Amino acid sequence: MEFTIQAERLAAAEYIEFLKHTDLGSQYPRERFEARVEKLVGNASISLTARDSAGALSGVCFGITDFAYWLFITDLGVIRSCTGQGIGRALVEKALETAGGEKDIILYTCPHENAVPFYEKLGMEKTDDIMMHNKIEWTGFTVT
Repeated sequence: MEFTIQAERLAAAEYIEFLKHTDLGSQYPRERFEARVEKLVGNASISLTARDSAGALSGVCFGITDFAYWLFITDLGVIRSCTGQGIGRALVEKALETAGGEKDIILYTCPHENAVPFYEKLGMEKTDDIMMHNKIEWTGFTVT
């Protein structure tokens, strides 16, 4: 399958529909879900999509960066029927290039445990150098 990766801002409704066809949606809490997704799609420093030749959305990558030192991938998802085709890898590579390239940018993410092997294939390593402050309400659910 051929796909095109581009910088693109998604509407919240399109992203929520996309999440229904991925395993990515389980990373979000139910609390204020739609309002928070609206902020996410509008504010991510890097917003990339992968679309097939018909224009259908097959992958998404959102990241926050300072374009000088670091990039944090907040969201990386590929629809289930398109996994294993290099879309996730291509999205991460484009995000890193957009942020400033691997010679200048440290890439971070907090992957779901099922995604760890994918990131390890990209050459990423688990680390203990991140601190977190998390006091939010978090009721897990699956976007349907």
